[in-house]
Amino acid sequence: VATVRADEIGNIIREHIEQYSQEVRVVNTGTVLQVGDGIARIHGLDEVMASELVEFEEGTICIALNLESNNVGVVLMGDDLMI
Repeated sequence: VATVRADEIGNIIREHIEQYSQEVRVVNTGTVLQVGDGIARIHGLDEVMASELVEFEEGTICIALNLESNNVGVVLMGDDLMI
């Protein structure tokens, strides 16, 4: 039966803590309801604030302007045909 000393356990725990890296990424995902005339209506962005930048998966950047209870209106800063 192998025995482990307390200082060995402490060293193992210290080593694991030093190597631990926690990457936190907060992502709010919505569903595009409508796109047209440079405006997109998105459902599901409950945490977005007015004038906040929103990024679509393909990289288009938008600015949130119209915050309604069930959707957010964003102004597209690129080609709305890509969305």
